[in-house]
Amino acid sequence: MTPDNPENPRSNVALPGSPEAGSPSGSLTDEASPVELSPAADVAHRLGERLRDAMLGRDEVVELVLVALLADGHVLLEDYPGSGKTTLAKALGAAIFDDQPDDQLPGFRRIQFTPDLLPSDVTGVMVFEPATATFHFRRGPIFAHVVLADEINRTSPKVQAAMLEAMAEKQVTVDDRTHPLDRLFFVIATQNPLDLAGTYPLPLSQLDRFLFKIRMIPISRQAELEVLQSWRQRLEPPCSDLPRVGRGEVLAARERLRRGVRVSPLVQECLVDLAQALRQDRRVRQGVSTRSLVLALPALQARAMLHGRDYVSSEDVAALAPRIFAHRMELAPGAPEAEEVVRSCAAPTLEQLARRTRLGWRGAR
Repeated sequence: MTPDNPENPRSNVALPGSPEAGSPSGSLTDEASPVELSPAADVAHRLGERLRDAMLGRDEVVELVLVALLADGHVLLEDYPGSGKTTLAKALGAAIFDDQPDDQLPGFRRIQFTPDLLPSDVTGVMVFEPATATFHFRRGPIFAHVVLADEINRTSPKVQAAMLEAMAEKQVTVDDRTHPLDRLFFVIATQNPLDLAGTYPLPLSQLDRFLFKIRMIPISRQAELEVLQSWRQRLEPPCSDLPRVGRGEVLAARERLRRGVRVSPLVQECLVDLAQALRQDRRVRQGVSTRSLVLALPALQARAMLHGRDYVSSEDVAALAPRIFAHRMELAPGAPEAEEVVRSCAAPTLEQLARRTRLGWRGAR
C-alpha cells in the first residue's frame, strides 16, 4: 500500500477498532493484526486461469463470477443460446476438486429446468426401503459444490421457490426434515431472453438471491476467431494441464478476504446513501433492500483483492453497484435501463466519497 493513495482507508479515516474510531461494534474488518491475502489471491488466480482458458474473450464475466464465488453469492447469466453460459459453469465445477471425498458430493451438477419439473426433482425425495421398512433421503441434484440451474425461468414458480431456501440458507427441507448443503454451494443460473412465451419470469424475491445478473454480450471478432481455430482441442476435457483448486482452499479464501480487506466507514455510508437515493428516485417503483447492501460488502472486498488491494475503494463501488442493484429494482414505466439509473444515482455519492477521502488524506499529512 502506498501512503499517497487518497482512498486508502488506513491513511484517510479511523479504522474500526482504532482509538479514533471508538467502539468496533458491527465492524467486518476488525483485526488485531493484518491478514495475509496472498493465499486467497493465489486461489483466485488459479481459478481465473482455468475459466479464461475455457471462456475466450469473457474476462469481465470471469472476474464477476470469481467475485461472486469468493463473496459467497450466486450468479444469474442472461444471453442468447450458444454464448457459453453452460461452458462457464462446467469449467468452474471442473476447476474445484473435493478435498473431503467422504461427503460424496459431486463437484458439478446441471439441472435443466422445464415446465413439468417438480420441487422434489431438485431438492430430493424420501424413498421407502422395503428391506428395512424405513424411509431414507435420496439427495437431489442440488447437492453439489457448483450447480448450474439452466433456463431457470422455464419452470413453475413452485420449483423456483424451492431454490429460495437453498440459495439463502444453504439447506433444503423435505418432509419436515432439514438437510444442509455444502458450505461451498454456488449456483450459476441461466435464462434465455428469447422465446419468452410460456415462461415464468423470476420475481424480485428470487432475483434478490442473486448477487449479480450478468448479460453476456457477444465476444470480440478476434476472440471468436480463436474459438474457431481451437475447436478441435476444446473437444477434449477442458483445462487438463492447469492446476485445480481444493474446496477447502476456496472456503479459506472467503474467510481471508473478509477479515483482511478493509472497508472504510465512508464506503458503508456511500452504499447507504446510494440505496436512499434509489428509493427516492421517481424512476424507481421499488428500491433495493438492506440485504443487498450487506451482500455488497464481501463482493466489494473480493473485487478489491482481485485488483491487488487490501482495502475497498470508490472504484470498486462504481464497478459493482450497477451489477449488484440493477436487477433488484422495479422501474416506473418509461424509465431508462436499470443500470443507467443506478449509475446516475451513484455519481453524487461516489463524488462525495472521493472528496471526503481526499480531504481526510490531506488532513492526515
